[in-house]
Amino acid sequence: MENLKKTDPDIYNAIQGETRREQEKILLIASENYASKAVLEAQGSVFTNKYAEGYPHKRYYGGCEYADTVEELAINRAKEIFGAEHVNVQPHSGSQANMAVYFSVLKPGDPILGMGLSNGGHLTHGASVNFTGMIYKADYYGVHKETGYIDMDEVKALAEKHKPKMIVVGASAYSRTIDFKAFSDVAKSVGAYLMADIAHIAGLIAAGIHPSPVPYADFVTSTTHKTLRGPRGGMIMCKSEHAKAVDKLIFPGIQGGPLVHVIAAKAVAFKEALEPGFKDYQKRVVSNAAKLAEGLIKRGFKIFSGGTDNHLMLVDLRDMSVTGKEAEEALDKAGITANKNAIPHDTRPPAVTSGIRLGTPCVTTRGFGPEEMDEIADIIAAVIKNSSDGSVISKMNDRVKALCDRHPIYK
Repeated sequence: MENLKKTDPDIYNAIQGETRREQEKILLIASENYASKAVLEAQGSVFTNKYAEGYPHKRYYGGCEYADTVEELAINRAKEIFGAEHVNVQPHSGSQANMAVYFSVLKPGDPILGMGLSNGGHLTHGASVNFTGMIYKADYYGVHKETGYIDMDEVKALAEKHKPKMIVVGASAYSRTIDFKAFSDVAKSVGAYLMADIAHIAGLIAAGIHPSPVPYADFVTSTTHKTLRGPRGGMIMCKSEHAKAVDKLIFPGIQGGPLVHVIAAKAVAFKEALEPGFKDYQKRVVSNAAKLAEGLIKRGFKIFSGGTDNHLMLVDLRDMSVTGKEAEEALDKAGITANKNAIPHDTRPPAVTSGIRLGTPCVTTRGFGPEEMDEIADIIAAVIKNSSDGSVISKMNDRVKALCDRHPIYK
């Protein structure tokens, strides 16, 4: 990075600072991961220079032969991973992937049914502050207050009452296995399209650790980072009958030229996901999450729904005399990066919350295993139970640094 160091030392220093932060802290944000060096190299390549409006062999610019190569590789690899009939790898983000799906089959004012944001859903599943809640008539299902599981009886009842044109299944803070077939049955019963947003669990699905929605959903959207461990971006998978409408809505509907350098990085990540070691990695992500949840429960914490089936968990702090915001800040001082998160049926505002969300993709990529998970649970417990004690925070920070030193990210 010598050129950058000379040209723009401010940006260079910020990158160096971020590199140190990632190395010296334990990252437990469920929606983050560490991309491989190969993914980083592809994303930082000369494809940054290339405009390639259109699709492979149907471009509006010349000189796209190599852009065609990387996009076709990304598409074919994604098809192989997920068994999808059609794949579009051009969405710049998961939100834009979702937008394209909505626009392809819905009209403004159409009713949709998605998981409520306060119950673990995503902004683009109908939240009032999001374009989905502004453009469509959104209704919401949630999780059972006692069990923490999605209440399929409620989903069915709401679908029968509101007759949505589309049902959205997927979450950003739900720790249990999703029954895509059950959602498909409900959608069919009311004549609705089914869109599955698998942004969080795409890597688990790719490895066969979580059931796939591809056989059941009309549309499947995802990000390519998180558990997939690729570059930040989005993708759409759909039945072949929807291919033309989806492609047209991505370009020229809501995007211009695709980010070819990011598509190249997506292709690399998909190749890595096809390697035998990827399945083992995803198994360890899930087992590490279970071990972390177990360790926290053993130390007196409540995990919403009682545990986890995937890569994340919601820690209920209502009995801990600390808010999610306070816990996030205390953990950060101790060298653990997490995010405050509302607990379903939370009475505190979103900027404060009564819980934190923890995930294991990052620490698993670093090579952490069961012993490290138990130690992390011990550190978290000490920090949250002594959030105003600087000496305890300092001691826990020393333990965090020792763990990080033993497991460098990029050797």
